[in-house]
Amino acid sequence: MKCDLCGGQVVERNVAYTIEFNEQLYIIEHVPTKECLQCGERLYTPETVEKIQTAIWQHQKPDRVIKTPVIDYMSIV
Repeated sequence: MKCDLCGGQVVERNVAYTIEFNEQLYIIEHVPTKECLQCGERLYTPETVEKIQTAIWQHQKPDRVIKTPVIDYMSIV
């Protein structure tokens, strides 16, 4: 399969998907996607996106919780 954006090779893989919702950062691990090896574009099926949204909207209990450092870009410019 070729990437619609750049023509690069697309492979199936599992990735970590990050999303911010209600000022809370969520990391969803082992999400199936098709990813371009050249430009990094990722394609998710509608079913995968729906499962992620449902898990977040229904406040699914996390498998684990981690601390995440936050750096404000304005503090480094």
